[in-house]
Amino acid sequence: MNLNRRLVLFACVLAFAGAAAAQNESLPAIFTNATMTSRMHRISIPRRPSIIFIACQGLALGDLSCYGQTNFQTPNIDRLASEGMRFTDYSVASDDLAKSESALVTGGEPSPAAGQETIAARLHAAGYHTGLIGEWLLGQEPWTQGFDEFAGFFNEQEADNYYSEFVRRYAPKSIINETNHTLGTYIGAEEIYANTGGKKGTFIPDLLMLAAGNFVVQNVPDRANLFRPFFLLLDLPIPHSVTPGKDDYPVPTDAPFTGESWPQAAKNRAALMTRFDDQVGKLLEQINKLGLTNNVAIFLAGAVAPEKFADKNMNFLQVAGEVRGGDSAARLRVPMIVHWPGHVPAGSVSSAHWTSADFAPTAIGMAEVKFASTFKGVSVLPTLIGNAKTNAP
Repeated sequence: MNLNRRLVLFACVLAFAGAAAAQNESLPAIFTNATMTSRMHRISIPRRPSIIFIACQGLALGDLSCYGQTNFQTPNIDRLASEGMRFTDYSVASDDLAKSESALVTGGEPSPAAGQETIAARLHAAGYHTGLIGEWLLGQEPWTQGFDEFAGFFNEQEADNYYSEFVRRYAPKSIINETNHTLGTYIGAEEIYANTGGKKGTFIPDLLMLAAGNFVVQNVPDRANLFRPFFLLLDLPIPHSVTPGKDDYPVPTDAPFTGESWPQAAKNRAALMTRFDDQVGKLLEQINKLGLTNNVAIFLAGAVAPEKFADKNMNFLQVAGEVRGGDSAARLRVPMIVHWPGHVPAGSVSSAHWTSADFAPTAIGMAEVKFASTFKGVSVLPTLIGNAKTNAP
């Protein structure tokens, strides 16, 4: 594959992540933020809220300062909590990632099963534009399960490479066919040239977050699309360790914690969470510029039970009440923050117990869509909109 072809493929990936394109001068101008300027200032009020679910694999209470971490800070995620609702008793459905993902998207049992309708399919049928960015482990292609767009990986081995040489992508009518210069559908692996040959030029978690920002920009509910809301599932392969005991959390830099007298893995994890928090801040800023702040409900949560630190010296990154390892049900408890200004009471803390299987019926309630018969979970929308039991953490 020649250089021009590689750049075209890389550009296609970044077209989904338009904010990233501006950082690479080798990319054609069509893939920079300049093409989106006119959309960045459109203010609209859709009739139904758009919904973003940010699922972080292995996210623990100790990874966020709003849950008690004091060695490092996550101010942008803390902002989601201070402007929304923070839950102290939310649990994933399983300590197996595929099972947890299944419960989240189907609202059913924590096991991939044929015939279970996904939340994406239900929202798509109700007029939402749907997207999935990150990891998909449920077998059938996501575009056959209700997702209009996809960028990411189909197994943990692919997703665990933070400097992958490719990202799989499905985006109908957005890929240029070099032979006949028409727009078509591309399904497969798009090469990330900056990471080929062992190079580490593009940090995949950053790219996925930038893709999320571009998805929002490209799908702003406005008159042109009849105020069509969107649903985005952002399933990120962070912050769990990639190669336990060898190269934990391989971030581009361990700054600003380089000088700390911590285990290297601890410095890397803190740097990874700080970097992710910065990306969350950029996404929030983008939503604000689009005038969508009160019309986008953001869920941010752990996607699977946190792993036990292999090094006991890492325990100082835990916080009170956090459980790692073992078979205890308490280990399934992970952070959950819901940000929906004007609907969810700001600064509220709820001890209401719910699980990932309850997200689908909750989103259905937000979207005012008919409840799917396959959903086994229970909507927590009454809790979110103010009928909440609040307690100290």
